[in-house]
Amino acid sequence: MPDADDKELAAQATRPPPESSANSGGWKPALGVVLSEVFNTGTILLSKVAIDWGTFVFSLLFYRSILGAIFTLPFALFFESGKWKDLDKRALGWLFLNALAGYSSPMSLYYYGLRDTAASYAVIFASLTPLVTFVLSILLGMEKLRLGSKEGSSKVTGVLVCFGGALLISLYKGKVLLLGRAIVRAGQKDPNVAAAGPHHLRGTLLLLGNCMSYACWYPIQVKVLGVYPWKHWSSVVTCSLGGLQTFAIGIIMRRDKLAWQIGWNIQLLTIVYSAALGTAAKYWLNLYAVEKRGPVYPPMFSTLSAVFIIILGTLLLGESLTVGSLLGSSLVLSGLYIYLYGKAKELQAKTTTSGSRDKELQVWPTRGSTSQDTASGP
Repeated sequence: MPDADDKELAAQATRPPPESSANSGGWKPALGVVLSEVFNTGTILLSKVAIDWGTFVFSLLFYRSILGAIFTLPFALFFESGKWKDLDKRALGWLFLNALAGYSSPMSLYYYGLRDTAASYAVIFASLTPLVTFVLSILLGMEKLRLGSKEGSSKVTGVLVCFGGALLISLYKGKVLLLGRAIVRAGQKDPNVAAAGPHHLRGTLLLLGNCMSYACWYPIQVKVLGVYPWKHWSSVVTCSLGGLQTFAIGIIMRRDKLAWQIGWNIQLLTIVYSAALGTAAKYWLNLYAVEKRGPVYPPMFSTLSAVFIIILGTLLLGESLTVGSLLGSSLVLSGLYIYLYGKAKELQAKTTTSGSRDKELQVWPTRGSTSQDTASGP
């Protein structure tokens, strides 16, 4: 018969492990995600200034992606040493599509949309990406509505509220509540950009295209993880391929040296900042938060960068704050939280179900396993 120590070990095996502050990371994941949103705020504001003052979009994307690969490479060499040898032609093909759908296409659409609109306007539309992904997943049959459940109804409600807020921002301006005065200036403004002026309809369509491209990117990510599961090396290769793609497109559009020339100005600051902090540091901080708190945790803080950009865009870039933009932004951010609440409950239910199944397998062993354990063994 088993002694008291064996009984205690058996009881511990069936007992769920306690959630300690060390496992969850304590306050560090929250600090990491907040810093990630601060870095994202700086990237968007600097990009807006640089593009408005003449930086060629594809040269900005090319230099940013190449530097991003350089800054991400140390993480790959340290955490996944030697895993680059697993990269074959099939994985390289999927990583090429990953770079096209996850970097080259969405970022070029986003930057051109950012040029035609305001920074606060662009960041609100970027918040719609998870919801567009959800709608696309339903249309493709990858996810079900489940309106009868609390989780499904919350996700659908969040989507409807968000799209209502986006329509309100696009179609209604209302009274100007605050008109800022531009403090940040980068020099002589590009005459082509000045002549074009703000084109909100075109910018809105480009920003929606950005959301659609990112929505198509997430299923590709799942396939990439299946053929090449090394995340750090995957990021390095994706950044490198994204740089080659944006260079190829850009060199077709503009071949003059001026478009690719970088001086000691706002363009260089934007490239280095967005590569070091907006790409490498943000990637690592989000990865740490997902590891400690789960995949829904970082998006819960995405509203911080929207709030930061609305405030700083008004104070530093001279963007106007209207009734329509304020109400629409509130609806979009509220809808995003409603959707994330439903998504979190859905993941929690799946985790609970899988955990209960594992517990049943531990508590109810197969026939003959008890006699084997007690009759034999060292």
